[in-house]
Amino acid sequence: MNDKEIPRRALIDNGEAPQGWREKFIVEERFVPTATRRRLYRTSLVLVAVGLALFLLLLFGVSTQTGLQRFDQPVSTWFISLRSDWLTNIMIALAVVFGPKALPIIVLVIIVGWTLLARHAWRPILLAAGMITGVLLAQILAPLVKHPRPPVDLMLFGADSTYSFPSGHVLGTSNVLLILAFLIASRRQNKRLTVLLFTVAALVILAQVASRLYLGYHWLTDTTASIALSMAILGGIMAVDTARTVRIRGEEVHGEHSQSQVDGT
Repeated sequence: MNDKEIPRRALIDNGEAPQGWREKFIVEERFVPTATRRRLYRTSLVLVAVGLALFLLLLFGVSTQTGLQRFDQPVSTWFISLRSDWLTNIMIALAVVFGPKALPIIVLVIIVGWTLLARHAWRPILLAAGMITGVLLAQILAPLVKHPRPPVDLMLFGADSTYSFPSGHVLGTSNVLLILAFLIASRRQNKRLTVLLFTVAALVILAQVASRLYLGYHWLTDTTASIALSMAILGGIMAVDTARTVRIRGEEVHGEHSQSQVDGT
């Protein structure tokens, strides 16, 4: 039998077939030790539990004007006292890059480019799902909670009369950076890279929090609630990804060995 007569399935199993769109949507699978999978599930559960608990605590404080709500005004006053021309320009740049116009374009480019270049589209799909979840939550929660923003005369980049809880800027920034960090680090299994990715993500998120408070558009509770929601979303993404892609060598899935076992990887 010559090469042209070899079945396409055999070529795919040997990694010799050209990548097609059908294979693009075969979900990647990877082998890890049992302890690693358990750790991933535990981490995802902790993220969801802590994120939701913190969000509900903040929501209660905002609704009753108690608890962490009492820190909103002092923190806002402190950030306003830091204002200067050069710092204002930096904060506005952060607001624009991670704002409702630029960020969706950036995320769309990442998702489309990743989908086209990657062997599997699973991770770009997860990123898209996480971002869409964040947008929906922000759009639903803000008009329900009806938390007013700081006074308009404190806003440095145009008036905004919408409700402020949670902060869409911070939620979007947190989601894209945390989910990207996880989706990249989880495949590399490199502790230094993992620490680096999540450290960079945390620093940029904190910078975005500072931007929203400095520019006078949000309270501390708004931005913290966004981080809490993002933690819960990341936990959910991690759980779904672990359930669908993480395998223990020798186990069977739906009565069949995973494709990774067939490929011998």
